[in-house]
Amino acid sequence: MDNTPSSPNLTVIIRVMTARTHDLAAVTAFGLVATYQSVRPLSVATLILALLFNQIGGIFPDIDQPTAPFWRNLPIGRLFGKAFDRLLGGHRFITHSLIGVALTGWLFHWLLHMVNLLIPKMDAHIVWWAFMIGVVSHLFMDLFTKEGIPLLLPIPVKFGIPPLKALRITTGKLAEKALFLAILTFDFWFFSLHYQHLVAIFHRLV
Repeated sequence: MDNTPSSPNLTVIIRVMTARTHDLAAVTAFGLVATYQSVRPLSVATLILALLFNQIGGIFPDIDQPTAPFWRNLPIGRLFGKAFDRLLGGHRFITHSLIGVALTGWLFHWLLHMVNLLIPKMDAHIVWWAFMIGVVSHLFMDLFTKEGIPLLLPIPVKFGIPPLKALRITTGKLAEKALFLAILTFDFWFFSLHYQHLVAIFHRLV
């Protein structure tokens, strides 16, 4: 392990890029799904909330980490983060498994019913899918890291792609930054190719 002290600026850059990779993966996955759906009338509230919760879903599995962006952006988030870390069994445990995905989906479905009472024009079905796409994209991206994820809990085995750990990405290092740029390049290509479909979605806002 390299014990060379890293500068504060480098630490910030690594953290931002790590969070931004999940953000980009979440919106990319959401955009891919939306592109292949038929265009139908969509309320502005639904679109805004779908994009917002897609981004929240993209970082949500890391609520089991006290220093995660999800907690850093809240005034007393560090305290909640430590509590959730203990409750959920530590980082990359239940929230990074299929059981965690199912539980998250059920809880968020219940929450959206409550929100729908306050925002009746919101299409809860679309917002739920946007959030869950973000959650699943997070797990998918973490499969490529050296740490892997316990996808099939309670089976205590961490899975990763490729199976050989040495070939996977180290979080925050150069390979992850290259992956970020690769996804960004793909987005420019894919969404420019389907530009008319995306414009049609905005034209159907009500």
